[in-house]
Amino acid sequence: MNNETLPKLEQLIDELINHNIRLNNELSELKAQNEKLVDENETLQLEVLESEEKQKETSQTLSGLLSKLQSATQAS
Repeated sequence: MNNETLPKLEQLIDELINHNIRLNNELSELKAQNEKLVDENETLQLEVLESEEKQKETSQTLSGLLSKLQSATQAS
């Protein structure tokens, strides 16, 4: 090996190590973001289910009221 090869190799290794550190940090950030988004998604899904249940209850109540109104109208 000549005198330039070893320092160049050391420099490239340092660059690879630094790049690997940056990638690991980015990966950690992305994992944290993913966990947060998964939690938000689960929350939103629960909210949708609750909303659908409330809508179903409201629909049933309205249907019952309509039936009462129709019965009262027919009785008149």
